[in-house]
Amino acid sequence: MTEILALRAFDDNYIWLLRSAGYAAVVDPGDAAPVLAHLEQSGDRLCAVLATHHHPDHVGGLAEILGRFPVPVFGPRLENIAGVSHPLEGGERIELPQLALELEVISVPGHTRGHIAYYGPSLGDSGALFCGDTLFGAGCGRLFEGTPTQMLDSLSRLAVLPAPTLVYCAHEYTQSNMRFALAVEPDNIAIQKRSEDVARERAANRATIPTRIQLELETNPFLRWDAPGVRAAAASRLGHQPADAVETFTAIREWKNRF
Repeated sequence: MTEILALRAFDDNYIWLLRSAGYAAVVDPGDAAPVLAHLEQSGDRLCAVLATHHHPDHVGGLAEILGRFPVPVFGPRLENIAGVSHPLEGGERIELPQLALELEVISVPGHTRGHIAYYGPSLGDSGALFCGDTLFGAGCGRLFEGTPTQMLDSLSRLAVLPAPTLVYCAHEYTQSNMRFALAVEPDNIAIQKRSEDVARERAANRATIPTRIQLELETNPFLRWDAPGVRAAAASRLGHQPADAVETFTAIREWKNRF
């Protein structure tokens, strides 16, 4: 059984570490220090690094880690990340034999041009998704390099994963995202309950990640572009009914940018 650990970095980043039988792989090591500390303390042997996109808080620790452990590095083909030995663009299946694990690679551009995600359907009882900065707890990434249409398409690919799938995103943003979700759909009972749950967890300094696909479908406005409440909220921002899902998504994303 592969164990998934959260290594905290910076103010709100998660570096995800997958470990089994004395081996480990890390996802988005923006900071080398917590990764190296874990390896030293646990005795785990690093076998791979997985990068979702090129932002420094996701790959900034890569050079130092590779200086100590020259392991395979998987990452997006369309982005310039020094050290990537296995470039990917989505649609591939990669194997981590030391962990007896196969992962599917999903293309999810929007936040960045070549952003990818890793999905392990056999991880745990429910499967696991490592989605970087594409899908957050109750939110989605800003559109730094991609278009609303790209991000909507990317989120659509994640939304159809099995409902119980655990979602391991890269930031602890859920509480602030829930405040926005409440503004979009103030009468949504599921959002109200999740807001209370998240506030309680954060007050105790507990993580709200991983989340699940099902919970995001119920409470994340960026996966609810067809929900009447979200369309109504978009219409109030636009001054007219949105013509389609892209216009709804764009209006909600631009509102969030200024929220």
